[in-house]
Amino acid sequence: MTGAGTDHTKPKIEGGPTIVLVRPQLAVNIGMCARAMANFGLSDLRLVAPREGWPTRDPVYREASYSAAAGAAHLLDSARLYETAREAIADLSFVYAATARERGQMKPVVTPAAALPAMAARMAAGERHGVMFGPERTGLDNDEVALADAILTFPVNPAYASLNLAQAVLLTGYEWFRSAHGDAIPFDNSERSPPATREMTLSFFDFLEGELDKRQFFRPETKKPVMSRNLRNMFHRMGLTEQDVRTLRGMVVRLVEGPRREPKKESRRKQDEPGGE
Repeated sequence: MTGAGTDHTKPKIEGGPTIVLVRPQLAVNIGMCARAMANFGLSDLRLVAPREGWPTRDPVYREASYSAAAGAAHLLDSARLYETAREAIADLSFVYAATARERGQMKPVVTPAAALPAMAARMAAGERHGVMFGPERTGLDNDEVALADAILTFPVNPAYASLNLAQAVLLTGYEWFRSAHGDAIPFDNSERSPPATREMTLSFFDFLEGELDKRQFFRPETKKPVMSRNLRNMFHRMGLTEQDVRTLRGMVVRLVEGPRREPKKESRRKQDEPGGE
């Protein structure tokens, strides 16, 4: 199953820091993490002793994980399996341990917004970096945190700091993508119709005010100048395009003239009769 934003005609962005899921408990969460990684161009997924095994042989768990991946099945297919966190990060030059709890290990503690720009620069120079995430219920244990160079934590509500595993991966991936690829909007939202000219706008105002005047909108008469200015300023604030003006004018025409009349169709009966044209 793929999502509404999936477009396989566009180039696929890959790379980024390695995502290491240590002892993940649920196959569905592995699938959701893969989806979060695909959203932001991360492509190296490593699993350490997942509780349900990997690739999971249980058809229910497998279906759940692949459905949750929502089009990122290629990351599940290429995920690498390790017995320990130490083995999973052996080839990396810098590792963050993601945790919401203070561990008393005197390591640097940074947020993704602070850490990922530096990571992007160092990875561009050839280094290999990764982020470890612990199991859903308990997080990384202290020995696993000790394997990391620094702690990655998220600025969240201190009274409810526990993040879903995929949410933590998503936030990390988001900051990575911004740092490595910029944060330009992903699609063009430019105006399709040019701005209306002053002549076009004033012509519409004259037409609208004329129709309103016929229906005694400007009452009392002494307030007409002020009401007219307020009305025009309201439309000016919209930044009308040519299409906007044409649409508004057409709306007023229909309100004034009523529904369009269907053109009368010439009777086919006479044509079908003998001697008909």
